[in-house]
Amino acid sequence: MTKTIRALIAEDEPILALALTQSLRRLWPELQVCGVAENGIAAVQEALAHRPDLLFLDIKMPGKTGMEAAQELVEDWPDDTPFPLLVFVTAYDEYALQAFEQAAADYVLKPVSDARLGKTVERLQARLNRQQERSEELERIVGQLRALVPSPAPAARRLSIIRAAVGNQVRMIPVADVLYFEATDKYVNVVTGDSESLIRTSLKELLPQLDGEQFWQIHRGTVVNVGRIQAAVRDENGRLSLKLRGRDESLAVSRVFAHLFRQM
Repeated sequence: MTKTIRALIAEDEPILALALTQSLRRLWPELQVCGVAENGIAAVQEALAHRPDLLFLDIKMPGKTGMEAAQELVEDWPDDTPFPLLVFVTAYDEYALQAFEQAAADYVLKPVSDARLGKTVERLQARLNRQQERSEELERIVGQLRALVPSPAPAARRLSIIRAAVGNQVRMIPVADVLYFEATDKYVNVVTGDSESLIRTSLKELLPQLDGEQFWQIHRGTVVNVGRIQAAVRDENGRLSLKLRGRDESLAVSRVFAHLFRQM
């Protein structure tokens, strides 16, 4: 029995999403479009729920960009399911796409034409038929996304003290005492050996102010003090987590940053 190939479309403009859906139905009648996500956050949620074979990602979407959604999916994708082939859909020209196409099976430009989409369909069908290449898709995308993760530009001055509001007080936390920083919805949780405090900033804003040799990003939402790491532990599925000195919890290491803990 032939396996049904399923695709998810992530596009915030309903007219363009409908046009892409109709074009795919004309060019690939056997393909099942299992859903349309209207922003980057929904794209991640629906992709993890439906686990499609193909994912058409608009580069510029509210909530998360296509690249941010791709990175989050790489980090959270279940080990028992092949990672979807990615197709980026964008209004950028070819030259602006050189970085993006490295992490995708293909890309198409808006407005999407049947002629160009037809070539994409042929490439996708060929890739899906090559099972060994399909099984290596996640590893390939991890490597490409790792190269595309920008290094934070160093701030003029390194942060030495964290000022965190706790009730009607402002707690002064030496950066050297921080075990790890953990992003929440609108804040960053600053975790020390004996306390947790929220600061009103983003991890993206905080990273350039930290010493990159002392603090390593290990996940899209976690930065750890390297000096407080006791061990990196790999589970039966190959996923890494960190054990910190004097702490019970473990910190997950995403696939994108796992290379930091290869044996020297």
